[in-house]
Amino acid sequence: MAYQALLRGLVAGAAGVAAMTAGEKLEQAFTRRPNSFVPAHTLARLLRLQHPDADAVGRNWAMHWGQGILLGAVRGLMAERGLRGPVGALLFANLRLLNDQALENATGAGAPPWTWPVDEQLIDIAHKGVYAVITGLVADRLIAGPPGIPAPRRPWAVR
Repeated sequence: MAYQALLRGLVAGAAGVAAMTAGEKLEQAFTRRPNSFVPAHTLARLLRLQHPDADAVGRNWAMHWGQGILLGAVRGLMAERGLRGPVGALLFANLRLLNDQALENATGAGAPPWTWPVDEQLIDIAHKGVYAVITGLVADRLIAGPPGIPAPRRPWAVR
């Protein structure tokens, strides 16, 4: 059963990263914020590539989509084990932020977020929040919760 949760989590991760990417492009159209190539530089350093700026766009997309899809597998396991709904999304958003910052800072490709301008911090948190919510909605829909525990009829409903 866990392998099904992992595979369905990958689908949920793809949906989440698609929603996050669409939101980023929409936000950039309004704010005129340029694309960040930190994901490309992070991947280049992880792979120990000699020319970190070569094929930056391709590497950027590979890292951006790759992280989002792979982390979806974790969200799938969370859903299977009962970490669902808004609580699951909140925990998962923190995991996504931690993953990005750990890789970016361990490789020297990024700077600690507390050194960023506040507006950049808020933008990053908002986009990762969109990713976490959409990934969670899809995972919770595709993956059954723990056996013997009835799923709430509307786990995302505000009460």
